[in-house]
Amino acid sequence: MKQHHVTVGVDGSPESRAAARWGAREAALREVPLRLVHAVDWLISPMAPQPGREAADRWADEALTDAAGDVRRRHPGLEVSTRCLSGRPAAALAAEATDAGLLVLGSRGAGALVGFLIGSVGLSTLVATETPVALVRVSDAPEETDPIRYGEIVLGLDIHEAADKVLAFAFEEADRRGCALRAVHGWKMPGFYQYAPFFDPENEREVGRSVTVMLDDMLMPWRHKFPSVSVTHEAFEGHAGEQLVQAAASADLVVVGRHLRHSPLGAHLGSVAHAVLHHSAAPVAVVAHD
Repeated sequence: MKQHHVTVGVDGSPESRAAARWGAREAALREVPLRLVHAVDWLISPMAPQPGREAADRWADEALTDAAGDVRRRHPGLEVSTRCLSGRPAAALAAEATDAGLLVLGSRGAGALVGFLIGSVGLSTLVATETPVALVRVSDAPEETDPIRYGEIVLGLDIHEAADKVLAFAFEEADRRGCALRAVHGWKMPGFYQYAPFFDPENEREVGRSVTVMLDDMLMPWRHKFPSVSVTHEAFEGHAGEQLVQAAASADLVVVGRHLRHSPLGAHLGSVAHAVLHHSAAPVAVVAHD
C-alpha cells in the first residue's frame, strides 16, 4: 500500500528546525516525500497596510526556504516540497494534515520539567486532526552522525480499550527503525479497597498478574504480524501518565493514543497523553483512535 507523505509545520524557529530535521528522517525511513508548510496567521486585517502582508509573506518564504535547504543538504535523495498556507494556523495545519501519514510539529522545552510547552496552536492542531501528530522539541544532545542509531520506542496502552491504530503505528515505527518496542500500562486498585477492613495483599498481586496477562494478550497478534520486532511489556501499579514518563526517560520515541470522542467543551487530550507531552524529553507521537 502506498504510504502518505510526512508534513512538517515550520515557522523559522529552532523548534521548527528540529521538527523539520526529525520529519525528514522519518520521511526517509518511510521512503515518502516530505512537505514543509508554513501557516500565515492572518491577524492582519484586510484593511491593514500592504507592507504588513508583504513582511509576513517574506517571513514565510524565508522560513520555508531555509528549512527546505537544511533538510535537502542532510537528505539529498529526499523529495521535498514547500507550501504556504493562509488562515488560522491550527485550522490550516489540521486541513493540510488530512492526506498526510504524519504531521510533525516543534515545541519549546519546558525547562526543568523537561517536556513540552505546546501552545494554543499546537494543541488546537493536535486535537483537530485524525492524522498522527509527532511533537518534537529542541534537544540538548549533540547531532547524531550517520548512520543514525535508533533507540527503544515506548508505547503507552490502555488494556480496556481497542487501540489498533495506536498499536499499528508503534509496531510499524519499531519495524522500520529496527529497534525494540516496550509496551507500558498503568493500573490502580479500585478506590474502595483502601477502606476495606481486611485488605488482602494477595488480591493486589492477583490483579497485577491479570493485568499483565491482558496486556500480553493485547500484544500477541501484533507480535505475530511483526515477528522481527523485539517486544517487552510492563504493567505498573500507579498513575499511568507518571509511570509512562518514567519508562520513557531514555526512549527514542513515545507513542500514546487519544480518543476521537468530543466532550461538551470540544476535543481534548486525555490525562495520560497530557502528562507525557508535558514531561517527556523524547519526541511524542499522539495517535487518534475510536
